[in-house]
Amino acid sequence: MDNKISPEAQVAELELDAVIGFNDIILWDYKNRELLARLSLHKGKIEALAFSPNDLYLVSLGGPDDGSVVVWSIAKRDAICGSPAAGLNVGNATNVIFSRCRDEMFMTAGNGTIRVWELDLPNRKIWPTECQTGQLKRIVMSIGVDNDDSFFYLGTTTGDILKMNPRTKLLTDVGPAKDKFSLGVSAIRCLKMGGLLVGSGAGLLVFCKSPGYKPIKKIQLQGGITSITLRGEGHQFLVGTEESHIYRVSFTDFKETLIATCHFDAVEDIVFPFGTAELFATCAKKDIRVWHTSSNRELLRITVPNMTCHGIDFMRDGKSIISAWNDGKIRAFAPETGRLMYVINNAHRIGVTAIATTSDCKRVISGGGEGEVRVWQIGCQTQKLEEALKEHKSSVSCIRVKRNNEECVTASTDGTCIIWDLVRLRRNQMILANTLFQCVCYHPEEFQIITSGTDRKIAYWEVFDGTVIRELEGSLSGSINGMDITQEGVHFVTGGNDHLVKVWDYNEGEVTHVGVGHSGNITRIRISPGNQYIVSVSADGAILRWKYPYTS
Repeated sequence: MDNKISPEAQVAELELDAVIGFNDIILWDYKNRELLARLSLHKGKIEALAFSPNDLYLVSLGGPDDGSVVVWSIAKRDAICGSPAAGLNVGNATNVIFSRCRDEMFMTAGNGTIRVWELDLPNRKIWPTECQTGQLKRIVMSIGVDNDDSFFYLGTTTGDILKMNPRTKLLTDVGPAKDKFSLGVSAIRCLKMGGLLVGSGAGLLVFCKSPGYKPIKKIQLQGGITSITLRGEGHQFLVGTEESHIYRVSFTDFKETLIATCHFDAVEDIVFPFGTAELFATCAKKDIRVWHTSSNRELLRITVPNMTCHGIDFMRDGKSIISAWNDGKIRAFAPETGRLMYVINNAHRIGVTAIATTSDCKRVISGGGEGEVRVWQIGCQTQKLEEALKEHKSSVSCIRVKRNNEECVTASTDGTCIIWDLVRLRRNQMILANTLFQCVCYHPEEFQIITSGTDRKIAYWEVFDGTVIRELEGSLSGSINGMDITQEGVHFVTGGNDHLVKVWDYNEGEVTHVGVGHSGNITRIRISPGNQYIVSVSADGAILRWKYPYTS
């Protein structure tokens, strides 16, 4: 019987290809910041890339859906040859590294597979040789090569290091026998002076030597180590971690200096203190960070372990940062020291989802996951619940307070926006729409509000009677999550799931500028006081600062 593929199987394979799609490798000119070429062959994920020592070739390793290794010519910007990366009875290869001396040799490793490859350029083929590890079965996380190609080292998930000989393809030694590296060896680098720099998944950076791999020098960093890069002869090196820290470490004293950091989880909120653009605060997952605007430096970090912060606001007097947390608590911190000033326990049943403060610093308005809006009276030593406003049926996503503190508007994912009277503590108006509202803004003259949400529409509403004035198509794809308006009310900005920052003319209802830069969904956006910058934050942990396009 012929081994023919049935039409159904062919259709299924075509559909799978359509779903997975082909991913590009982008080749850049680093000096001129230019895109040189897009190389497309791999289906789905691309696991790893490596350049040959003289930059003649690039080798790429496809992910589980692709499973192939491809060698590219950098001069011709074209594929030379490809081959399945691992054998049929082992797992996927996830790491690749080139030899230090020869452009024709590279190594791949992964789940139960370690291979040394030779490039046969005249025949356009690559020939693999499986390395023998005997009874040892390991999943390789990282790979490093000696300067003279005498050995290569493999870091494993079990926390030990395998030393292999690329000529004989045999295992030389394994270590450490005891005190293995916690959470695996996630990064490994060979130094010119001999010895290894090893980074573990638990954030331990160690200098050690074969065969014992006992730590000669070590430091503990924050977050699992993802990469180690040497400068010059290795007298100094840069270390990157899972918690988005980049450290500079000098080899002689083995002390770390933090040189760059950012959030490593979705950023939920961004807020400027009243009247100044010098600082701003952001919150993501377990921490609140205060940043210096012009230098992008982190000035303060406030951490509450195992919690998620959903929203923040500065008190008008600048003496406290009020924050909303998923454990149902409102926490206030001192913005200079990060000291906890007070906690309002059980502020909401299903977590606090939105927060705002009044300009007289006497009240905090919070919204919860259950839909309640609560007004809190803040004294010198006391925090008292003034009123619980129960109208929303779903979580409150945004709260804005009128300048005179007599009114506020709350947006909710139940499809309503409610304008509240903060004097009588009653509902003034309710706005209904077939959308999950994500953001709301008062026009500075405060007779209109603008809203947006998952229906991608930007709507202008009359505050007095809650009627819709106009609707604009805010985005072609995905929800609009963030919105802010200038102090003059001439322009406003939006950001959402289309990853674009848009500047709008308020009266004309037209986009005047578009900012492309985010690679994740934009969660919140703010214009700085004085209209100097726009700061947008996104679900991939990025904070982007844009120059405001108009001079104020």
